[in-house]
Amino acid sequence: MQRSLGDADLKSRKSKPNVIGFAGPFLGIMGMAVIVAAQGSAGRGPQSSQPVSRGATLTYRHIFKGSYPEFVEIKVREDSDAATYEIRQLDDDSGASPFTVDAPLRTKIFALAAELNRFAGQDLDVKRKVANLGQKTFRWEQGADVHEVNFNYTLNAQANQLMHIFEGLATQQDDLTTLQRRIKYDRLGVNDALLQIEKDLDEDLLPEPQELLAALDQIGLDSRIVDVARRRARVLAERIRSPKEK
Repeated sequence: MQRSLGDADLKSRKSKPNVIGFAGPFLGIMGMAVIVAAQGSAGRGPQSSQPVSRGATLTYRHIFKGSYPEFVEIKVREDSDAATYEIRQLDDDSGASPFTVDAPLRTKIFALAAELNRFAGQDLDVKRKVANLGQKTFRWEQGADVHEVNFNYTLNAQANQLMHIFEGLATQQDDLTTLQRRIKYDRLGVNDALLQIEKDLDEDLLPEPQELLAALDQIGLDSRIVDVARRRARVLAERIRSPKEK
């Protein structure tokens, strides 16, 4: 926050100084200040009034009426771990929730987007009749630079890899929110949620399974939860911390 300093009100003084006597040293001081300011400005180079460009935002959206979930949207920022997700049925109230995407995965996501020319001029949809698998959208935004591409099914390798990462993030967040809800409201249902997580790990669907560790550790220590679920949570946590080499 910048503070502004008021000038002294010379008119309020009862005895005014001689104008010529006052102006001489005053102008000399001001002249030196101008020289110093000019030297400092030259050292810094030209100053731009344009705002600094921020990192890009990449959005993935999947709409598939009649499925579960019907609506998935994930937004990832290039310059921040902060991301948002929205997973719901189309009739539900909209509203995104925060989560985090770590730097290594973000780097991979934005590298794939770069290989796809940030979706500018892309036509990803396969040119033959296939079943309706829901409309997918990739959207790149960076200031005024906005590009978007829609597709139902694609054979493009980079697009498929990027789609699987986003779908995996959606699965991961759905697993986590389900588990957290069961811990709070349905402790008998915790084991079923853990079985789903185990299945998703087996199928290598979760891009950042370490994000589940806090909830798994909580279950492992919670005596109010049945023993079978507590044991399963501890096994899953150890599996995530010490993954087997593929």
